[in-house]
Amino acid sequence: MEVINALGRRKASVARIYLSQGSGNIIVNGKDYKEYFTQAHIQLALVDPLKVIEVESLYDIKINVFGGGFKGQAEAARLGISRALVKVNEEFRSPLKTKKYMTRDAREVERKKYGKPKARKSFQFSKR
Repeated sequence: MEVINALGRRKASVARIYLSQGSGNIIVNGKDYKEYFTQAHIQLALVDPLKVIEVESLYDIKINVFGGGFKGQAEAARLGISRALVKVNEEFRSPLKTKKYMTRDAREVERKKYGKPKARKSFQFSKR
């Protein structure tokens, strides 16, 4: 099996996924994923697509991720892993789709408007 690559995005994060046959190693930006993502619920989000289709120890995954925070990066990687697994086998699509791992979360930060301190927040209104 050759190397299969996929792309995942979330908020300001972009994750490039390289999936190959292996023993279940996940490397994120040159580090083990447990070292890169230190929080347990973030690690779970990264490994969840593999657990859904029960292939945790079949593939080695190399991830290059940049931009955004750690939660956005983990969710971008999750989408990329799901897309790469579907490229390997089209039958993986339906269980991943029911868990909503195949949809790109399009929510982005709203831009700040002029005359306001934040995107929607206003200064205190004074009648007199």
